[in-house]
Amino acid sequence: MHSRDRTTTRAAAGLLLAALLAGCGSSGGDVVVEDPDRAAATTPAASAPVPATEAAPSGDSGLGPAPRPDGAAAPGDAGGTPSGDPAGNPDGAAEVPAQARAVDTSRPTRTVGDGTPASCTSDAVVAAVAAGGIITFSCGPAPVVITMKRTAKIRNAAARQVVLDGGGRVTLSGGGERRILYMNTCDEAQGWTTSHCNDQDHPELVVQNLTFADGDATGEQTDGGGGGAIFVRGGQFRVVDSRFVRNRCDATGPDLGGAAIRVLDQWQDQPVYVVRSTFGGAPGDGGVCANGGALSSIGVSWTVLNSVLTHNSAIGHGANPAKPGTPGGGSGGAIYADGNLFRITVAGSLIEDNEAREGGGAIFFVSNDRSGTLELTNSVLRRNTSQGFATAGYPGIFYLGAGEPVVVSSTLR
Repeated sequence: MHSRDRTTTRAAAGLLLAALLAGCGSSGGDVVVEDPDRAAATTPAASAPVPATEAAPSGDSGLGPAPRPDGAAAPGDAGGTPSGDPAGNPDGAAEVPAQARAVDTSRPTRTVGDGTPASCTSDAVVAAVAAGGIITFSCGPAPVVITMKRTAKIRNAAARQVVLDGGGRVTLSGGGERRILYMNTCDEAQGWTTSHCNDQDHPELVVQNLTFADGDATGEQTDGGGGGAIFVRGGQFRVVDSRFVRNRCDATGPDLGGAAIRVLDQWQDQPVYVVRSTFGGAPGDGGVCANGGALSSIGVSWTVLNSVLTHNSAIGHGANPAKPGTPGGGSGGAIYADGNLFRITVAGSLIEDNEAREGGGAIFFVSNDRSGTLELTNSVLRRNTSQGFATAGYPGIFYLGAGEPVVVSSTLR
């Protein structure tokens, strides 16, 4: 395929931000980048139209075939919804590093259930999570939905590792009333285990082969709230072969977010890995929050591999900082990332049909000291609506960071 490289540079950050917050619309057209070598940068006017380049359909967009990389779940253990549909992007072929792969759960520490659906209860999940270790489910051969009556909370001193593996047949549901899973190394109520709670290597939380549905963190106040399905502060965290549908958090607020997942702090600033997972996936199944209809963080890096983020919405209004007379929010239809030094890497993934009432229909990325970086590789971003503002030349993205976003073999339209 003929190579084409398109780059743009920003105007002075303050002037650009002021112009965008004043209501500049996102640029139309496609950006197709096939060659990682960057051409000389150009600086179009912020309001100038961006010439369109026709992109191939997603099946021919450079994502390549769909073989599972090394470290994929063994046959029979593949993640998915209870209906059996696989999570993640079937066309994604990004290599998954060892530290991002699923955990071997063939010898669990504890098991929820005795082989019957009735035995797989909210109380059993809460108790297992509090005890920690490798947790599997035995709920019978059919898919099962466990509606949580309480949020499952990790006790920081209980185990160095907490793994939840649903075997592709278990849905944990918040019932539209509560957050589903909570880990916070700086929450005294869950136990302090070090003098540096915001930078410790444990617990390590892994969720795999699970569906998280109808979580709702609306009204949660600890550490600013957010995280309708999962809230994490501290330790280490990754998501493998899992699906998140119809999760919510507060509808307004300048900096809270993460209808599915909210993360603050990770050990030694290591990234949160999201591998072969789906957030939304169909109309009506997306997450909804003030910011970050799927993922949200402050000062945290993410590596999103072979995943799907679709039909998520950031519905706040007034942006961040909130405009006078507004409650704030509305940025990052799929991903909202704020802070100083952090990195967002998206590879082999599909981000489409997300919407932000303010900026960044797909991704909102603000590194306050301009040290953070964004990289998109072998991915497709399309039909992500930024109602308020976006960065010229990068449809669906608002970016303030080091240089320009790095876009390799990807389609933006």
